[in-house]
Amino acid sequence: MCGIAGATRKLLGNSPEKTLQCMNEVMLHRGPDMGEIVCDDMMGLCHRRLSIIDLSEDGRQPMSTPDGRYTIVFNGEIYNFPELRQELQELGYAFRSKTDTEVLLYLYVEYGPSSLARIRGMFAYVIWDNVEKKLFGARDRIGKKPFYYYRRGHDFAFASELKSLLAIEAIPRKVDNTAFLDYLHYLFIPHPKTIYQDIYKLEPGQYVIWQENRMTLDYYWDVDFSRPLQGSAEELAEALLAEIREATTCRLISDVPLGAFLSGGVDSSGIVALMAEALDEPVSTCSIGFHDKTIDEAADAGKFAGTLHTNHREHYIQDEPARIVKKLIYHFDEPFADSSMVPTYYVSHLARRHVTVALSGDGGDESFAGYQKYSADLLENRIRSLFPHFLLETGAWCTGRFRSGLLKRLNSLLRSTSLPPEKAFFLTNSFVTSRQLQHILSDKLLRLSGSYNASKHITRYYEQANGPDHLARILYTDLKMYLPGDILVKVDRMSMANSLEVRSPLLDHKLIEFAARIPSNLKMRNGEKKYILKKAFGRILPREILERRKHGFVVPLAHWFRYELRDMAEKSIFGNDLMPDYFNIEGIRTIWAEHQQGRVDHGTLLWTIFIFSLWLEGA
Repeated sequence: MCGIAGATRKLLGNSPEKTLQCMNEVMLHRGPDMGEIVCDDMMGLCHRRLSIIDLSEDGRQPMSTPDGRYTIVFNGEIYNFPELRQELQELGYAFRSKTDTEVLLYLYVEYGPSSLARIRGMFAYVIWDNVEKKLFGARDRIGKKPFYYYRRGHDFAFASELKSLLAIEAIPRKVDNTAFLDYLHYLFIPHPKTIYQDIYKLEPGQYVIWQENRMTLDYYWDVDFSRPLQGSAEELAEALLAEIREATTCRLISDVPLGAFLSGGVDSSGIVALMAEALDEPVSTCSIGFHDKTIDEAADAGKFAGTLHTNHREHYIQDEPARIVKKLIYHFDEPFADSSMVPTYYVSHLARRHVTVALSGDGGDESFAGYQKYSADLLENRIRSLFPHFLLETGAWCTGRFRSGLLKRLNSLLRSTSLPPEKAFFLTNSFVTSRQLQHILSDKLLRLSGSYNASKHITRYYEQANGPDHLARILYTDLKMYLPGDILVKVDRMSMANSLEVRSPLLDHKLIEFAARIPSNLKMRNGEKKYILKKAFGRILPREILERRKHGFVVPLAHWFRYELRDMAEKSIFGNDLMPDYFNIEGIRTIWAEHQQGRVDHGTLLWTIFIFSLWLEGA
């Protein structure tokens, strides 16, 4: 994979080439093979390259058309570039390289922004037209590849990572306090915001045009749930497997060694099985394990790998968190507290020792209803339809004083069912309660939280969804917000920290479009999650994998804060002079003591606070 960045000449300061070099160097991990810059009287561009297709210097970037008018910097992979290349050759274009970059460049020359509809892949790229003095930038439909931009007045800059933008001295680092509140709720900061004011994320399926000091944003794609497919479960499962097989096969094009992540779950196991079908040599697979058998999946993954005769490797996480966590914070650039970033880093590190490209099973849960929260939310929606609203509200009020046990869980259920579906789904996706905020926020942030509505990120997509039922709407919401804001950020940063490219067949936009048309009752059937996906993979996977309970990348946070991370976290949280600007330290001491005494498991909340403290130290 690669890193891209650039800025208007004025913003780059008195030494634009030096600034561009700094912007490029901080992204060395994204592309260790090559790094170059170009700069004209209005715009500077830079690029870091991780060579995957056409390893020769013909693929160097920034890449310009022969007449010098158009210049591209590109991060990603275009899987249908051979077909597009042939189409362009028939139109008279002559190619100097074998790269998808050059195809993307000429595709824009020929078709302009409408060229996006022809592209199949993951990408973030910018094309500078130095005749019309126009910058065109785009991000892929699902949000696999990052695209940050700064815009203030006549200044504009973009980059694959925040640290590259912050290499520009003129860009201020002023924290957006509403983004901080979003972080506490979601464990990440939803697009288009970042932790900093005036710096934003280009949204998935969106493009930007900067010309004459004006910026225009527009969308070029969305996923449609409104046209359900007809057919039996058997017919749709067969068609689904064909779609997944094709999406996997087209991701096997590479001029460097290629492997896969294998968790032992349905999604990654299905992808590895399809790879084994398509490749002549054994697949290289990697798994991460824990010595706590209640959350470990490595043994199951290793057993399945043996049936396919893969070249399988494992790594068991022990006391590494304290040694690695600061490095992880550096790579995320802004507060990010999905604790599965730890095993994601290690599986990427393990894979990179043997391959340059790895396939993953990401995307199956969001398209086919794989998370436990979907079952819970559907139950809540059923209760909501059976009981009067006033009765649910009264029950929530009566049980509100309980902080533990069965009555606390009942209060959570009643509180959710007494709300509209979209607001309840916000609670499902929020990792901090209003009661906890009252105890842990500083006075200034507490006043802000009273007027700020963090649920708008969820309700925006729930209300925008065109699905025929509640499950379709919440799947759409997660596809548009949680998937690109959490899962794909985690995988991109942790894989790029190891200079590893990750490809995800289940995130192919054609497959997502197909999945959106599968009726909801075939995704969740009689409480069984991912019913249709399991039925499709049932043709190539053994029953024990299909019936295995889902773990995911669960990490033992409660244990870590009592042992491996205790000293480091205590020093960081309570010894950081900037923390009182955001938190009520005495309130945090209370939850710290409750956790250490084993009275309440505050693992996720403490992790969220700890990560923010570490981020403040380095910001």
